[in-house]
Amino acid sequence: MIPVKRLTAMLLALTLPLLAMAEEAPKEGEAPKVAYVDLVPSLVGNYGSGPRLKYYKADISLRVSGPEAQEKVTRHEPLIRNQLVMLFAQQTDESLGAAESKETLRQEALKQVQQVLHSEEGQSLVDDLLFNNLIIQP
Repeated sequence: MIPVKRLTAMLLALTLPLLAMAEEAPKEGEAPKVAYVDLVPSLVGNYGSGPRLKYYKADISLRVSGPEAQEKVTRHEPLIRNQLVMLFAQQTDESLGAAESKETLRQEALKQVQQVLHSEEGQSLVDDLLFNNLIIQP
């Protein structure tokens, strides 16, 4: 026969993980948790035209809602990176130089990432795109 204290301890040990898992599930009416997907390594490449090579380096994070969206975005990261590299290669000194121009580029990058994911998954999944670091060498 098992002593009552030992039985209580065993039942408690078995129920604690279940309680922890129940707390992690989003409650009805609650917004899903925000997650960030970092595109690692940084995007590095050439941009513009002319006789002299111009370089950029961009550290980018994508804001998504929930772990399911995070997993899907991570799965399509190579396609997202390709789209962003193509977008950066089309830029000029003017489109990368001023703060307003960088904001326009950020919005265009977000739009293109959302389009790629919409064509692959049927939904855009990415809520925002952030430049953690954007360095250019004209």
